[in-house]
Amino acid sequence: MVVEVNGIDLHYDVVGEGEPLLWLHGGMGHGADWQHVFKEQPPGYRLIAPDLRGHGRSTGESAVYSFRQSALDVLALLDQRQIERVKVIGLSGGGITALHMATIQPARVAALVAISAPAAFPEQAKAIQRSFSEAMLSEAERARMRERHPRPGQLDALIAQTRALADGDDPNFTREQLGSITADTLIVFGDRDFLYPVSIAFDLHAAIPGSYLWVVPNGGHGPVFGDAAPRFVDTTLPFLRGDWRRAP
Repeated sequence: MVVEVNGIDLHYDVVGEGEPLLWLHGGMGHGADWQHVFKEQPPGYRLIAPDLRGHGRSTGESAVYSFRQSALDVLALLDQRQIERVKVIGLSGGGITALHMATIQPARVAALVAISAPAAFPEQAKAIQRSFSEAMLSEAERARMRERHPRPGQLDALIAQTRALADGDDPNFTREQLGSITADTLIVFGDRDFLYPVSIAFDLHAAIPGSYLWVVPNGGHGPVFGDAAPRFVDTTLPFLRGDWRRAP
């Protein structure tokens, strides 16, 4: 499916029936990445998985990337589908987008799972971003990237965006902004993330009222794929159902 929002064509997939659940992929990913975590659509949910601005089938790639603009795109998508309130799983850049959604329109986000999503980029991440290039990817990963982002020049634009993130001002959440989040929030970080030290997770947990923190032992960046996927699913679905709130 495709909608026109904020001057771009935003493509998205919808699978399953039930309560709306957004999946927001990470940088240089695409909406279908949810399939690498869930073997099938989460039961009881209508999963909505957009290709975020400039990624996959969606247009709008430019010299710089704004996570806040991406959040406005997704909120516009919800408006067009007449969805007033939604639960969100956001991975890395998608998690930053989800944090923007939850601070721009707190009442729209009922529950939030933010995976490897910092309030601001630390220096160790900025150093990697500044030097990022296609040559850093394996041959297999380059092939996957070009399959995901097939338009001429699209992958080059996304790589340039990644380099520009280091000297941008997004994300740059204040403690006051994070304190405005009203969603039930689960913060997920790996303790071996090469981009973000685990201390960032504790800072987010302290800033977001009533949030929960899950530090994945020996987990890297985005510790939800491969062998980690079943545990993520088994942990996250009860949280999204509200079971944790009902626990004594």
